[in-house]
Amino acid sequence: MSYLTGTLIKMPGHLAAPVAYQLALGEHRVDLNPLLGQTLTLTHTGNIYCNACDRKTSKSYSQGHCFPCMKKLARCDMCVMKPETCHYFEGTCREPEWGDSHCMVPHIVYLANTSGLKVGITRHTQVPTRWIDQGATQALPILRVATRQLSGLVEVALAEMVADKTNWRAMLKGGEADIDLKAEAARLLPEIQDKIGDLLLKYGAEAVTVLDESIVELNYPVLEYPTKIASHNFDKNPVVSGTLLGIKGQYLMLDTGVINLRKFTGYEVSFG
Repeated sequence: MSYLTGTLIKMPGHLAAPVAYQLALGEHRVDLNPLLGQTLTLTHTGNIYCNACDRKTSKSYSQGHCFPCMKKLARCDMCVMKPETCHYFEGTCREPEWGDSHCMVPHIVYLANTSGLKVGITRHTQVPTRWIDQGATQALPILRVATRQLSGLVEVALAEMVADKTNWRAMLKGGEADIDLKAEAARLLPEIQDKIGDLLLKYGAEAVTVLDESIVELNYPVLEYPTKIASHNFDKNPVVSGTLLGIKGQYLMLDTGVINLRKFTGYEVSFG
């Protein structure tokens, strides 16, 4: 194929059997699943652009932002990583309109099987995208809450009993044993009943709703999982090349190593 050049953003992934991935380079979209088993080359041109303002920058911050945008945009605030610290109601949100559309909307608290059992949160509109981005093989929504801050408060309570992060190296080695997520939900939810009760008293009867959903099973386009994990990094070597063996989460698995494309959001890359 001919070479395409554009700025990287995270790979769109669509729920299918297996998950259908595309490489996103600026306006270009390349279906990746048909390229399994073929040799791919991605070359960083040396240019990095902010994915918010398009300013050329020497370094990327907060997954694809220049330093000024990182300092001023709500999407780069610490409360995005720690939603329980949301300060919208204090009137200090960097971008109240962004907060209205991204934080003051229903969120889902879920259990997932990534590198093992974990708890996570996502906007209700990001199901199942969030699970695909994390490389989950199973996922189960367990609670619907009214705001992002509430989801963070519930996640913190559950994280005292179960992991809230993915071991990406273990995730990329595959072979996850199935987990009875329904049984785990039945075990964990009674442990936080007092916390849920406090939130209902403080924020109202619609603040937290217990869900009864089915487990979602996800599988990924992988010919072969790596036995050892070696990472490619455009900052150390601008050329990444190898046979595409699989795609999972936001990682390309090549016979030469793996690369997390989301990490390099805003990097201008040629692909062929």
